[in-house]
Amino acid sequence: MLALTLDGRAPRLERSYPEPARGPGEALVRMRLAGICDTDLQLARGYLGFRGIPGHEFVGEVLDADDKAWVGARVVADINAGCGRCDDCTERDGHHCRERSVLGILGRNGAFAELLTLPERCLVRVPDTVTDEQAVFSEPLAAAVHVLDAIPRNLRNRARVAVLGDGKLGLLIALALAGAGLEVTAIGHHPEKLALLPPELETLLESQLHARQFDVVVEATGTARGLERALTLAVPRGTIVLKTTVHGDYSLDLSPVVINELTLVGSRCGTPAEAVALLNDTSLDPTPLIAERYSLSNAVEAFARASAPGVLKVLVEGCRTP
Repeated sequence: MLALTLDGRAPRLERSYPEPARGPGEALVRMRLAGICDTDLQLARGYLGFRGIPGHEFVGEVLDADDKAWVGARVVADINAGCGRCDDCTERDGHHCRERSVLGILGRNGAFAELLTLPERCLVRVPDTVTDEQAVFSEPLAAAVHVLDAIPRNLRNRARVAVLGDGKLGLLIALALAGAGLEVTAIGHHPEKLALLPPELETLLESQLHARQFDVVVEATGTARGLERALTLAVPRGTIVLKTTVHGDYSLDLSPVVINELTLVGSRCGTPAEAVALLNDTSLDPTPLIAERYSLSNAVEAFARASAPGVLKVLVEGCRTP
């Protein structure tokens, strides 16, 4: 099959990559549409030492499964495939299962291929009212909504929230938090990106900030220096939610965390079922963030384009008919 692979060098297209074998309890899925995110770009630079097929933002069609009710369904998925037996899997969401694989990131080939496999328990059915172009945002939108879990409930109705970063994830977080009724200010460097947000949502260029401070700062810059900037924006005893992962080391003065008694919270994956429900039940529309589309046969060019400064969501289209 056709697949884009990483092996420690530049992404490359393989035209005869072995098709995945569906294991017990797994579904075989045809990729319809997949999105390139900053994590994919970091993996291409060596993050986590990943080898194989990347890609974790996708919408696809089930071709085969143990449970035949899935066959023909249009699906997205929880990208974390836990063991299904440990406490984290049975009592929580399995996102921190010690034996988990993560689609296109850790121990499991991903979605930049004609076919992929995932446990059936990870699948989420996409309603007919949600388009492929909307559904492909389910994974990053789930990660955006997950930020709510890091904000104390007693603060949600009165917190001043800053979303730092006007890239793909930052804009999605701003949309999701505003949709949940929070007072949100989106902060970035690019007025044309901030203009994609609804006019009722406050936006600021970083140069306009001056002494503004916020109860909650969501760091989604995708840069090593984003947390350093976030530390200057949080009020004493405020909360900083960290979303960025980058390849490489960097130094940071953490004394403001102690002096201002700040709470630092890491936030990773959310629940895709919540994201699909949000897309189905609200007016939230992430599709203005789509910059360009490429065929899978041009996925190397798609990665290069997605790596260019200022480019928002680049999509890759599947190319096999069922």
